[in-house]
Amino acid sequence: MRLLLIRHADPDYSIDSLTPEGWKEAEALAAYSPNLKIDTCYVSPLGRARDTASLTLKKLGKTAQVRQWLEEFPAVVDVENSEHLKQAFSRQHMTADGKYAKRIVWDMYPSYYAAHPEYWDAEKWRESETARMSDLVLTYDRVVRSFDELLAEHGYVREGRLYRAEHASHETVALFCHFGVSCVLLSHLMNVSPFVLWHMLCLQPSSVTELVTEERQQGTAAFRALQIGSVAHLYAAGLTPSFAARFCETYADGTRH
Repeated sequence: MRLLLIRHADPDYSIDSLTPEGWKEAEALAAYSPNLKIDTCYVSPLGRARDTASLTLKKLGKTAQVRQWLEEFPAVVDVENSEHLKQAFSRQHMTADGKYAKRIVWDMYPSYYAAHPEYWDAEKWRESETARMSDLVLTYDRVVRSFDELLAEHGYVREGRLYRAEHASHETVALFCHFGVSCVLLSHLMNVSPFVLWHMLCLQPSSVTELVTEERQQGTAAFRALQIGSVAHLYAAGLTPSFAARFCETYADGTRH
């Protein structure tokens, strides 16, 4: 089995769609898409993912099933109720009354997660203060359970840290979704903390992450990444990847601290 995780193109979050640059990226992806050899498509319910998918689906003459759990990973943490966590998150996002707004669970300073080893551990991240002060664990488990149900529909059943190949195949399944949820799915397949991937990977807008099963022992399959965050389609179209996925390269840049 071949699995493609495709991030939406450059987003306009204010309208849950794409920027003009994002539409160009989606067009480049569509033009390149016959090379991806996609058989089956699933898509997030959010507009920016559906708009990105729409051009590829039209190009390929396919439709996509909407899966609610492919939405951007929705877990948030109430920083206001933890003096400890206030050190971890920027004060840029405050409510009108001067309190911390709820924050995306992974959007913390590197200096914080680097100093707390539980975030790097495949199991102990579940006991972190961020997990205790949020719906992180419940949301993570709901998403990966739904993911495993989808893989089972395609013949691969989770057993421990690997998969039983009930109906092994060469099918290519594409998921049009988002950065945060892609890292969750990758962490589940790789059996690592999602915080490692949230902070160590940068999946640029419209990028394609490619995984394949390896069945070295009959009936037992593991997923292995061939490409992470490929933007070959952008370079083929003469486009430069948008900056939306990144933070400032140097602090003096002043761009997205």
